Amino acid sequence: MTITEIKKMSTIERLRAMEELWDALCHEDKEIESPEWHGAILENRRKKIETDKAEFLSIEDIKARRRK
Repeated sequence: MTITEIKKMSTIERLRAMEELWDALCHEDKEIESPEWHGAILENRRKKIETDKAEFLSIEDIKARRRK
């Protein structure tokens, strides 16, 4: 399936396709490994929390930032 074909789908059709893909992935026998860079990002975030440098945003704050 191409991006052009996906764009032709309705929102409902795309959501249903995502749900089916997610369900298929959840029932895989082998686990999907996270890439190494995920660990680096999590470690960086953990350090920010421990040093009180982390910034926590509400969903409203995030939505407001997206509108700018």
